[in-house]
Amino acid sequence: MNAKPFKLTRRFETALTYTHQLHAGQVRKGSDVPYIAHLLSVAALVLEDGGNEDEAIAALLHDAVEDCGGMEILQEIRRRFGDRVAQIVEGCTESEIIPKPPWRERKERYLQQLRCGSPSVYRVAIADKLHNARSTLMDYRRQGDAVWQKFKGGKEGTLWFYRAVLAIPPPSAHVLAEELARVVGELSENYMKSG
Repeated sequence: MNAKPFKLTRRFETALTYTHQLHAGQVRKGSDVPYIAHLLSVAALVLEDGGNEDEAIAALLHDAVEDCGGMEILQEIRRRFGDRVAQIVEGCTESEIIPKPPWRERKERYLQQLRCGSPSVYRVAIADKLHNARSTLMDYRRQGDAVWQKFKGGKEGTLWFYRAVLAIPPPSAHVLAEELARVVGELSENYMKSG
């Protein structure tokens, strides 16, 4: 976290615009919230954790391959933002094919990628999972158990996946992983009360 201060460059601005173009019209699962809100939140978490510009750009684009066009999009990301950004995005991608493989198979593959991924992949992935878990917890507080209906894995599968992510040792002491553990713990407590 003692990273040297830096300024975001025009590349980040370009990535913001490109992200908006890719995800325009998409909304968060089960809501009317523009999807870009999630991508901005993940990028903010990455930057607040000391991430660099490549990691922040990858955070903005981490869902582009699976949600906006597969390997063609990955090649375009590589062309626009370089190999490092493309490698992080690829490491955070569950599936590049449509239709997507079955849910459990996708999650198992993703967990293996995360185990073998770079510290940059880990940072972006944990920021993504943290924002998703926080959003789920907020929705749970508003909707109760109905929140789980929007997830293919349901309540049990979703909590299993978060716990499996947390079981992967972080590359170093990781505040985002600690926060994810706290949020997943709260979701699990609510699960035990209602289950």
